[in-house]
Amino acid sequence: MGISRDSRHKHRKTGGRRNIHQKKRKFEMGRPAALCKMGSKRVRPVRCRGGNMKYRALRIDAGNFAWGSENCAKKVRILDVVYNATSNELVRTKTLTKNSIVQIDAQPYKQWYLKKYGVDLGKKGKKGGKDAKDGKEAEEQEKKSRHVIFKLKAREAKQKLDPAVEEQFQSGRLLAAVSSRPGQCGRCDG
Repeated sequence: MGISRDSRHKHRKTGGRRNIHQKKRKFEMGRPAALCKMGSKRVRPVRCRGGNMKYRALRIDAGNFAWGSENCAKKVRILDVVYNATSNELVRTKTLTKNSIVQIDAQPYKQWYLKKYGVDLGKKGKKGGKDAKDGKEAEEQEKKSRHVIFKLKAREAKQKLDPAVEEQFQSGRLLAAVSSRPGQCGRCDG
């Protein structure tokens, strides 16, 4: 039996049974769920009504994730699925769906932040980190022109990072929500 999206098999509003007077139709067809897992990329094209194509992601390991407040998007590895509002079963089996909360690699964002603001987010503690960094920073700042140093300082003065996000950067893993539909478009972005 195929998966059908018709309402002929349902009871009437009054509770009575309906007489089925026609067969299943192709346009009422449904397909099994993709249940995209984590792993090396595996995407299958599916022909749909009107000759359109859907791309079923069966396994996926990376996605394009945006850091909205900083206006920065990077392609990063997906490390783990940590929460899904639908069911804990989807967390246990590491299934990627829309609005799954996943852990992603923080490294590309750290590098971008260092380049834009001159601040290394990986270092723990502002004061303790400064002394350890001084030797390295002295070398780095020799390479930068005076104009660039002032530009970075001005940016940093205006910049304020959420302590919760900073804590995540120190652990090397960020939490992100998947906003694309992996079973429909074959991508896992958020």
